[in-house]
Amino acid sequence: MDAILIGLGFLLMIAGMVGSFLPILPGPFTSWLGLLVLHLTEKLEMNWWLLIPTLIIAILVWVLDYFIPALGAKKYGGTKSGMIGTTVGLIIGLIFLGPFGIIIGPFLGALLGELVSNPKDINRAIKAAFGSFVGFITSTMIKFGITFIYLFIYVGVWYANFVKS
Repeated sequence: MDAILIGLGFLLMIAGMVGSFLPILPGPFTSWLGLLVLHLTEKLEMNWWLLIPTLIIAILVWVLDYFIPALGAKKYGGTKSGMIGTTVGLIIGLIFLGPFGIIIGPFLGALLGELVSNPKDINRAIKAAFGSFVGFITSTMIKFGITFIYLFIYVGVWYANFVKS
């Protein structure tokens, strides 16, 4: 049973890392679920003093994920159309360009969203698209960093309890 839980926890860690880039899946919270599943193994020595702070961090990052892109867009004069375009651009970019689409898709989506909102002012649209892009990248890197730390914790706990013993 422990092997199944370890495998499930690892899959949740990987899904969390992927979720850092995809707006559909809450990356840090999914990775935290991987820590929780690892905690459920019988041989593991991990306590709630590790799980509770990591849960609080995952929830805070999840909440901040809704504000950081908006702040980036607002700082550069972006609109809701630009923020929607950023998300749509990410998804379309990933479908057609793979990993490269993570960078180009959100910017082009934000630009098109801003141009739909105000087609006559291309300079403002470019500036706003850049703001949406900066907010998206900032949020994504924070989420990815947290999920990477959670993966590091997972591997450390797994190694200390299953490989060394």
